[in-house]
Amino acid sequence: MRSVEKNNIVPSRFADTTKKKLIKVCGMKFPENIRAVARLRPDFMGFIFYPKSPRYAEPLNVSVLNELPPEIGKIGVFVNEKLDQILATVYKYHLDGVQLHGSEMVKMCNQLHDTGLLVIKAFPVAEAYNFKVMKRYEKSCDYFLFDAQTPIYGGAGQKFDWQLLENYKEKTPFLLSGGISIEDLEDINKIQHPAFAGVDLNSRFEISPGLKNVELLSNFIDRYRSL
Repeated sequence: MRSVEKNNIVPSRFADTTKKKLIKVCGMKFPENIRAVARLRPDFMGFIFYPKSPRYAEPLNVSVLNELPPEIGKIGVFVNEKLDQILATVYKYHLDGVQLHGSEMVKMCNQLHDTGLLVIKAFPVAEAYNFKVMKRYEKSCDYFLFDAQTPIYGGAGQKFDWQLLENYKEKTPFLLSGGISIEDLEDINKIQHPAFAGVDLNSRFEISPGLKNVELLSNFIDRYRSL
């Protein structure tokens, strides 16, 4: 594991938490599809390194990731992975950040953040979810990601009740995930929460797991950014 002196930390250039209408397209894995989606200029592209996912990205073509425009953040998605393995994958693919989708503790978020990586921590939202649990993660994460609570990790294509967002009182900006489709644009536009930063798009924009419908994504992105 790389050792890092805290005084020499360089913050991620993608950690501008004042930005709104961010778009993360997650679950990418096929080279030509990655190139096509990159032409839409999302803010982030997510690559899943969880072996049980149908969108498991390994092995990725490093040269394809190196072709991505520098303004697109490359985010590795991990589930309860060991720190050394996360960092090895980050270095192998020159990732800009990580999204932690399991039960990772604050200590791991801090360790990753201290390397200069952008850190996104995912939380499942259920009926009586206590958003206060996130408070202790605030200083170690750049963004939270709110997803539906399901028996599997991510990509289930299910929504939670977005009215529950009113119970979130912390300051860390969040991305909204979970079954978002182009039909949700009107409801997304109604979200006035001050910490709402953008959306995470995945299963509802797919032809098959990991293969995105570029035309549908383009339609959503153009309309979303014009709202």
